Amino acid sequence: MAEAANGTSTGPVRVDSWIWSVRLTKTRSQAGTACRAGHVQVNGERVKAAHQVKVGDEVRLRMDGRERIVKVVTLLRKRVGAPVAVEAYIDKSPPPPARTDALAAGVRDRGLGRPTKRDRREMERLRGLSESRRSAG
Repeated sequence: MAEAANGTSTGPVRVDSWIWSVRLTKTRSQAGTACRAGHVQVNGERVKAAHQVKVGDEVRLRMDGRERIVKVVTLLRKRVGAPVAVEAYIDKSPPPPARTDALAAGVRDRGLGRPTKRDRREMERLRGLSESRRSAG
């Protein structure tokens, strides 16, 4: 297992270490937790944190409501800078959902106090909850 000065490795690398090295997760423990929870797949199979990845493997990671699909190009054992990390994989992930969609419904200005019954009904109508609440009660 020879290792170059820039952190690249010629031997196999643990999947949790690689996910952390290419900056798909913020911490290595977060990568290990994702593996234990079953949120990491290599070539379509759920794997444990100690699973060895090779060049050409497809790694899927579900985290924060988003699925990342990447193909391994370079094996990294140590965390590297963002420009180098991006070159270590080919990103096949779907685009992230737009952030404005989630914030549009039910946002109130600061300092308005608690919502009135009329305000609450308007927020529920915007969220699409009005009909389900009325029929349940």
